[in-house]
Amino acid sequence: MMIPTVHLNGTGKHNLLSELETAYAAVGTAIDALRQVTFHGRDYYVQGPHAYGQARTEMDVRLDALRAVQDDLLAMHTAIQ
Repeated sequence: MMIPTVHLNGTGKHNLLSELETAYAAVGTAIDALRQVTFHGRDYYVQGPHAYGQARTEMDVRLDALRAVQDDLLAMHTAIQ
């Protein structure tokens, strides 16, 4: 992962850290919102016996992707500090 280099001609350290913190929090809000999505087997059973399991797996993949973004943002923040 490429980490920004703090130097005189670039973006200031404070700005970079603040922007990463804002992005991290926004992704956290997205994770919380996604967890609130109603998810019940009764919404999938008419699509077949494996539909709910597939939908659950797909939701888990989405959450994992958002967590991975948060991990990257945290790694960048840590490296800049």
